[in-house]
Amino acid sequence: MEKKIRSEIFKKVTEIYELRKSSETFQPGQDSINYAGRVYDEKEMISLVDSAIDFWLTAGKYAEEFERELARFIGVKHCLLTNSGSSANLLAVSALTSPKLGERRLKPGDEVITTACGFPTTLNPILQNQLTPVFVDVELGTYNIQSDAIEGAISEKTKAICAPHTLGNPFNIDKIDEIAKKNNLWLIEDNCDALGSRFNGSYTGSFGHLSTLSFYPAHHITMGEGGAVLTNDPLLKEIVASFRDWGRDCWCDPGHDNTCGRRFNWQLGSLPYGYDHKYIYSHIGYNLKVTDMQAAVGLRQLEKLPDFIESRKNNFKVLQKLLLEYEDYLLLPQVENKADPSWFGFPILVKNDAPFNRDDIVDYLEKNKIATRMLFGGNLTRQPAYEDMQFRQIDSLENTDLVMNNLFWIGVYPGITEKKMEYVINTIREFLGDF
Repeated sequence: MEKKIRSEIFKKVTEIYELRKSSETFQPGQDSINYAGRVYDEKEMISLVDSAIDFWLTAGKYAEEFERELARFIGVKHCLLTNSGSSANLLAVSALTSPKLGERRLKPGDEVITTACGFPTTLNPILQNQLTPVFVDVELGTYNIQSDAIEGAISEKTKAICAPHTLGNPFNIDKIDEIAKKNNLWLIEDNCDALGSRFNGSYTGSFGHLSTLSFYPAHHITMGEGGAVLTNDPLLKEIVASFRDWGRDCWCDPGHDNTCGRRFNWQLGSLPYGYDHKYIYSHIGYNLKVTDMQAAVGLRQLEKLPDFIESRKNNFKVLQKLLLEYEDYLLLPQVENKADPSWFGFPILVKNDAPFNRDDIVDYLEKNKIATRMLFGGNLTRQPAYEDMQFRQIDSLENTDLVMNNLFWIGVYPGITEKKMEYVINTIREFLGDF
């Protein structure tokens, strides 16, 4: 009987989706073209409703399946879901401070090489763990950390490298991985904007000791809110899970007891022998878990990911072909030889000697209902939140400042249909045609 009722509910959900879809229209110049957004159909809605009916509100069967399937897709052993990409970065950095890592643990005052050009939650966990960021400038064109400058930034305090694949464009993994191994440094890939990107045939997120993903609606797939930490290291997996789950030493899944078979036979710290392992804490952690309802949506999104990736690449190619004729004014995106990006957006840097500036073209696009974005926080050292930050920087960060002042990006996500892309192209042509 329940199965029949569910089937009837799912049919109604499909009807609602089809009703909404049939009413969608696009009027050029009147309707906004977003830089990013959720792309879904009745499958995600049905999966969400199915999970809601089960009413298993914390992580459960959907979360387990999603973790397994995403790890398989990326090509890593372990995937741990969390409530956001920002939390994923916090978990990745925090995990490296664990006493369980012995001599290699990060301690207050240790240095982490990163970039000041990007999103704040790549930087924030470094500061929150009382570590010192060391800022290396970015390359123009790729907007990734300058791999050739990293070795010169290493000091006796340097313990890790944490860098993003900017807008889905892979950094020079060969060079940075070589530096990390040579100097015994941890490597964290902030892969939040790069799900589906490849380097030398393998997916980004599979190279670092740890990597992170975001499933915010702007990203390649969405759960609404959500993120993940990926690793091949079983110890790091255990530590990340601990920090995510209140800092507890126990690794039982929600709703399960005594996975270790010795729940009342542990003696850790100065606790009495036999103290309940479910309430023993080995880290100062958080509750950053995901719900099964979010994972239910994510599973259906994951099935669509290959098509989403191709759509992003195709939209990128259309814009690139258009803008090639304006290279006198614009610096277009560049990629490493072995890189195959799954683009998050199309970055455009207005050259200093162009007859217009970034504000001019951004204002024109926005007035014509085409959304634009800066490269996140620009130069983070100039943001008010970081006025009292203790850091070290290499050189002047002049490229980071140029990005802050001259660069913007526009969307390539699958929701930009052929009709919308045609309007974007015509609008850009109208602006650039005056120069």
